[in-house]
Amino acid sequence: MQLMGPGGLIARGASMRFVNSTDESLMAYYESVRKQVAADSRIGGPYRLIGDRAKEYAQELQAEMRRRQLRFTPIDWPN
Repeated sequence: MQLMGPGGLIARGASMRFVNSTDESLMAYYESVRKQVAADSRIGGPYRLIGDRAKEYAQELQAEMRRRQLRFTPIDWPN
């Protein structure tokens, strides 16, 4: 599953994915996932639009944000 970020499609290579991303871009990508998860919750079922790949992507973003010591609120994933 490819996710859209503010700059277009996000590349798949985790090690290279965020090398040139600004802190603001990382936060925007993460917030985009958060909004998609919230939309899924409003629809009423777990992972209707968002699946395991999106969760992995969010975890990669979290790891990079931690590495850069950025503050963020973890996403509340539906069960």
